[in-house]
Amino acid sequence: MELFTGTWHWAISGFLIGLIMLVLTYFGKTFGMSSNLRTMCSMFGGKKFSDYFNFDWREQKWNLAVVLGSIVGGYLAIHFLSSENILQLNPKTIALLQEIGIDNPNGNLQPETIFSLSSVFSLKGFLILLGGGFLIGFGTPYAGGCTSGHAISGLSNLQLPSLIAVIGFFLGGLLMVHVIIPLIF
Repeated sequence: MELFTGTWHWAISGFLIGLIMLVLTYFGKTFGMSSNLRTMCSMFGGKKFSDYFNFDWREQKWNLAVVLGSIVGGYLAIHFLSSENILQLNPKTIALLQEIGIDNPNGNLQPETIFSLSSVFSLKGFLILLGGGFLIGFGTPYAGGCTSGHAISGLSNLQLPSLIAVIGFFLGGLLMVHVIIPLIF
């Protein structure tokens, strides 16, 4: 059972992702999570309100299984396959987080300072969620996809726009971690 509950080597996960990408490429499909929101909006009548949702969503319904699999797989992993100390942060990371007022997750997946219900319902937490939602909601279609779509599908298909997007994701992450989060907290 420890094979499933322990941490897998990155090469195993990388090999499995590469194998899935080969199968998707063979069948002429591309992977991405953000396109599922567009598919669901089209399914539920979004094309009445915007031309952006006016497409044949039936061609993309296979990708909805990816979302369902992510939700079910995440639930199963957390509730049945996780060990006691699933998250082990470097002590230097913990010290840096505490300097800006973010508590140690203590084995949880996220710190309570940011992700508890009380912080979500605070003005600051609500504004962070609202701002992040707008950035993701408008940024993903503007960038032509999400991080998983560009980093996994786009790079595996050697697409230059995906390489540029992934570099932008990394630079944005560095900017967020070293500049914006310390300003917010």
